[in-house]
Amino acid sequence: MKREDVNEVASEIIDGTAWITINRPAKLNALSSTVVIEMRRLVQQFNDDAEVRVIVIQGAGKAFSVGYDIAEEVAAGIERAEDWHAALTRNVDLSMSVWASHKPTIAAVDGWCLAGACELAMACDLVIATDRSQFGEPEIRFGSGPVTILMPFLIGQKKTNELLLTGDVIDAHEAERIGMINRVVAPDELHGCVEKLARKLALTPPITLKLTKIALTRAYEAMGLRQAVNANLDVAATLNSAYSPEKAEFTQRVKQDGLRSALDWRDTRYGKL
Repeated sequence: MKREDVNEVASEIIDGTAWITINRPAKLNALSSTVVIEMRRLVQQFNDDAEVRVIVIQGAGKAFSVGYDIAEEVAAGIERAEDWHAALTRNVDLSMSVWASHKPTIAAVDGWCLAGACELAMACDLVIATDRSQFGEPEIRFGSGPVTILMPFLIGQKKTNELLLTGDVIDAHEAERIGMINRVVAPDELHGCVEKLARKLALTPPITLKLTKIALTRAYEAMGLRQAVNANLDVAATLNSAYSPEKAEFTQRVKQDGLRSALDWRDTRYGKL
C-alpha cells in the first residue's frame, strides 16, 4: 500500500486501486485551486502508473464536494473574461483528465455533490452514491454556470435544460433514475461497494480496459462532447465576467458576511418554488 498526503488532497494505492480523497471536510471539500491542481497531477500520475488498475475519487467527511471554492474566487477579484478563461481552463482540465483517463474511474459520492464537483463526478466512468447524496449545479442562481458541459451527454436535453436553467438539486434516487449515476447504496455500504466494483474492473487485462476506454471516449467525442466542452469554456468565461445585479449582491454579501450568509440569501430568493 502506498499513501501520500498533500495538505488538502490525500491518496493511496491499495491492491491496484488508487484512492484520491478531497480532504477539506471543514469546507465541505470545496475545490480550491490547490485541490484542483493536485488532483490533476494525481490523476495523471496514476494514469501512468502500471500498478494502478482503477482510480477512485471520494470526499472526506460529510460531503463529496460542494464544487469550486466560491470564497477563493471572490477573494481573488477576477473580473476580466480573459482572466476567468485562464482560471476556468484549470478547472476544465481536471474534469477532462478524469474523462480521458485510460484507467476506469469511479466517483464514490456521499453527501453534497454540487456544481464543479457534480461535473467531476459525471466525468468518472461510474458513480456510486449513498442515499443521502444530493446532485446539481446551483451556481446559475448567483450568476455563474457549468464549466464542463457534460450533463446533456449523460441524461439528455430536457432534463439537462431543467437542471441547468433552474439550478435545482436532486437526490440520489432521482439521479439514478435519469442516468446520472449507476447505483444508490446505504452510507455504510459505500466503501465496500466501490471496493468490490474496483476489484471486478481490475480483473480485466489492462490493455483491454485501456483500449475499451479509448473507444468509449472517442464515441462520445465523435458526438461532439469535447467540442461542446471547449465552446462552453469560452461562454463560461464571458458569463462569469458579465454583470448582473443578483451576482453583484451575492459577491458583496460574500465579502461582507461570508459565503454561508450569501448562499442563504441566494436560496431564500427561490423559496419553495
